[in-house]
Amino acid sequence: MISLRVLGPVEVIVDGNPAPGELLWRKNLALLVYLARSPKRTRSRDHLVGLLWGEKPESAARHSLNEAIHVLRKHAGPESLESEGGQVRLALAAVELDADRLEGLLEDDDWRGAARLIAGDFMEGFSVPGCSEFEDWLYGERTALRQRSLEALVNLAEQLTDRGELREATGTAQRALALGPTSEAAVGAAMRAMAIAGDRAGALALYDAFVRRLAEEIGIEPEEEIQGLAERVRRERTWKLPEAVAVGVQAGGESRRAPLVGRESELARLLGAWSGCRDRGRAALGVIEGDPGTGRTRLAEELLARARLGGAAVATARAVEADASEAWSGVLALARGVPLDAPGLDAAPRAAVAALAARLPAWAERFGPSDGGTDLTPGRALADVLRAAAAEAPVFLFVDDAQWLDRDSLLALAALLRDLERTPVFVLVAAAPFPERAELEELRTHIGRELEGVALRLGPLSVEALHALARWALPSYDEVQLDRVARRVATDSAGLPLLAVELLHAVALGLDLGLATGAWPEPLRTLDQTLPGELPDAVAAAVRVGFRRLSHNAQTTLAAASVLGDRVDAATLERATRLDSEPLAAALDELEWQRWISAEARGYSFVARIVREVVARDMLTEGQRRRIAEAVGR
Repeated sequence: MISLRVLGPVEVIVDGNPAPGELLWRKNLALLVYLARSPKRTRSRDHLVGLLWGEKPESAARHSLNEAIHVLRKHAGPESLESEGGQVRLALAAVELDADRLEGLLEDDDWRGAARLIAGDFMEGFSVPGCSEFEDWLYGERTALRQRSLEALVNLAEQLTDRGELREATGTAQRALALGPTSEAAVGAAMRAMAIAGDRAGALALYDAFVRRLAEEIGIEPEEEIQGLAERVRRERTWKLPEAVAVGVQAGGESRRAPLVGRESELARLLGAWSGCRDRGRAALGVIEGDPGTGRTRLAEELLARARLGGAAVATARAVEADASEAWSGVLALARGVPLDAPGLDAAPRAAVAALAARLPAWAERFGPSDGGTDLTPGRALADVLRAAAAEAPVFLFVDDAQWLDRDSLLALAALLRDLERTPVFVLVAAAPFPERAELEELRTHIGRELEGVALRLGPLSVEALHALARWALPSYDEVQLDRVARRVATDSAGLPLLAVELLHAVALGLDLGLATGAWPEPLRTLDQTLPGELPDAVAAAVRVGFRRLSHNAQTTLAAASVLGDRVDAATLERATRLDSEPLAAALDELEWQRWISAEARGYSFVARIVREVVARDMLTEGQRRRIAEAVGR
């Protein structure tokens, strides 16, 4: 059996051993590959003579063909080639070709399996000088297989991106770009993976190089679709990060921005619901439920990033406990988050715009002050505005900690989904199961009946998922060490992704889990119901280690936020920290990038209440807490 690897530089293996020299002679090898890729592996003698020995007299050419057939039979077996009636046929069992396996895998949509075979162009670097017909065939095969290889790599990159495996997705897309330097599908896949991973600068640099390459090699500009993607990447938020943080982004556990692990199937289901909403133009609902620390917000972030890059108008809000008693606070928070430059807003009904402008200064500044002549509720006004926006681009609304939404806003979301049933509006809510909200439960029961969408319940991560996180955070550890760390983290974090990342981050910075003691959690208690003093020593120590790695201004800002309540705006933080606006903005960027805090139009809040309590308890003295409160008049 001869095994031929032709996707990349040619490699020939005969019965498991390197091929003998005579089999690698150019025309012998050309004949073997040509027959293996021919229909039914059969060609006429006249055709083969003209293809490879056309420059010779006929008798000499036929002699050369016979010699080549003899060499192939010698190494592939006496039954490998049949030569009767002027036809030469290569037996199916004589030669195994990776290009054939590639095409079979592509038929089965096995992109990962196909990608394993791709090592470059078909017969990369190979040629037979003086055989123009063979060279023409070789060019055609290279072109066709390059396109199929690009298809496999791009599809795999998109698949990996949808699963949250962004580093591998980026590498796969860049492999595709190396194979097809002017492929818009390849550069688009790479840009999306890099942008979602937070490497906005890298995505734009890749695009700029692509534009130059198109201009120099082909003399054209990119298509509108890829230009639009680049523009959306440019509009993504620019982070002001200290150099140490920026350098640490790719440094495993030191970055605190862990990859999405153990939630791949949940992300796929959410993406399916979002894609259906966007492509079919039908409203849909996504619900992510789970105890604090299970990664509801983290999972939502993955979907939000994809929606933004896809051109959707995105608005987000995060509720806190005080919002439950403030009528319409959730709807108005979402309205604050609607991009006021979104296409379609200028066509929104004047009454709806006026109703929002009467309550929101930014809307009044953008569209003019309200004349007070409308009696629309904020919920009705938001629905009318979103209907106009969705006529131009899909709309994506996200509400975090929705268990704290006021009743009016929860009912308005249900009405909005009903009234905008035939528009591409996607509503995603993330909520803890407690306190129980009948309105949320009622909303969820409509999924699968009159409402399209998906409802998820997140639980703890498995030991296998924690092992994968440990491998990311601690790349220098061997498998035995990783297994030991993963099992200890599983115990101390109860499988909660939030605490697992804190612990692994701290271990990457030098924390010895063997010196920490404690057992957690108590039965039937959630993370928010656990006092800082009841956490394992390792968890509290991990929070302290991470806090000390922050810049001085970020430590000052986080400490102030821990004292000032569930949500605090930038103006209040400026008074509490006595930082000027620019260094404060940089500190807030650092904290948000490192996933200590979450931001929305109304202000900043801790990603996890228990982390806030650890910071307030362990990183501040009583005098410091008092002075922070006094600085803002509390």
